[in-house]
Amino acid sequence: MSIFTPTNQIRLTNVAVVRMKKGGKRFEIACYKNKVVSWRSGAEKDLDEVLQTHSVFVNVSKGQTAKKDDLIKAFGTEDQTEICKQILAKGELQVSDKERQTQLETMFRDIATIVAEKCVNPDTKRPYTVSLIERAMKDIHYSVKTTKSTKQQALEVIRQLKETMQIQRAHMRLRLVLPAKEAKRLKEKLKPLLQVVESEDFDEELEMVCLVDPGCYREIDELIRCETKGCGSLEVLSLKDVEEGDEKL
Repeated sequence: MSIFTPTNQIRLTNVAVVRMKKGGKRFEIACYKNKVVSWRSGAEKDLDEVLQTHSVFVNVSKGQTAKKDDLIKAFGTEDQTEICKQILAKGELQVSDKERQTQLETMFRDIATIVAEKCVNPDTKRPYTVSLIERAMKDIHYSVKTTKSTKQQALEVIRQLKETMQIQRAHMRLRLVLPAKEAKRLKEKLKPLLQVVESEDFDEELEMVCLVDPGCYREIDELIRCETKGCGSLEVLSLKDVEEGDEKL
């Protein structure tokens, strides 16, 4: 895409337009492709690597720059660099249908990859392949949301897939050490959060090895720290309790 701006004879190429409506008017900035997402994620810190020019336009493709009065009225300042930052943060990135499709396909695969990494078949403890999760996502007609992170959406996908297939978050294996005088009371409080207790050893203190849902880890950690006033301990033995080999449907 090549845009000719007759006002200053600059030919802008490789343009990504970010648009924002404010005060009833449309404002646009010209950025380099792929750099907008990098800026928003914090990967790119240099504004000059993101902006093609520090000018604010009403229409980038026609090269029409915004009037000073309109900028002051909408943004309360005429500092174009500052306004560019605002538009960059809150504006809407204009992408072609083909680019949007590519982005959706990439995010779809990324979500499936996260799900495959986090989950197993609860009966066999074996992980699912990424392609199998992709097929399952298509079967439930999952549609990707570009405004949400892939991690957030992966957790949503896991919830939805539970209704149609045998899938759960792979359990974490933990070692819990509880002081003797707190052990019995604390064990009762912890019981609902533990999926499987693999071993128990009671000597001067209670030592337990157990499997838990990763979503309960923080709650278990806080419970042990607060109830034992730092005398108990929690150790992660393995992040995922899985069997070798991939799960087949």
